[in-house]
Amino acid sequence: MGQIVAAYDLMPESTDVNLEKVVSTIAGVVPKGVKVIEHSILPIAFGLKKVNVGFLIDDSIESVGGDLETALASIPGIENIECVSSTVI
Repeated sequence: MGQIVAAYDLMPESTDVNLEKVVSTIAGVVPKGVKVIEHSILPIAFGLKKVNVGFLIDDSIESVGGDLETALASIPGIENIECVSSTVI
């Protein structure tokens, strides 16, 4: 069983999105084989912020990457997601 540590940026639709609520939703939507290991809310520009989330991913599950991205994109208020780093451990 291999593991991957990956970081994703979640971009909100607007400055009105409650990012604390987004953070509290993440653990409930990630698929089996994925564990949230850290998160932070970071400023971007002009009052806009993003959520950066670190995951520990079990890569023995073939579709886990796609399932994770689909789950993150389904969070209300999130307009875009991007994998900003990944490392096999």
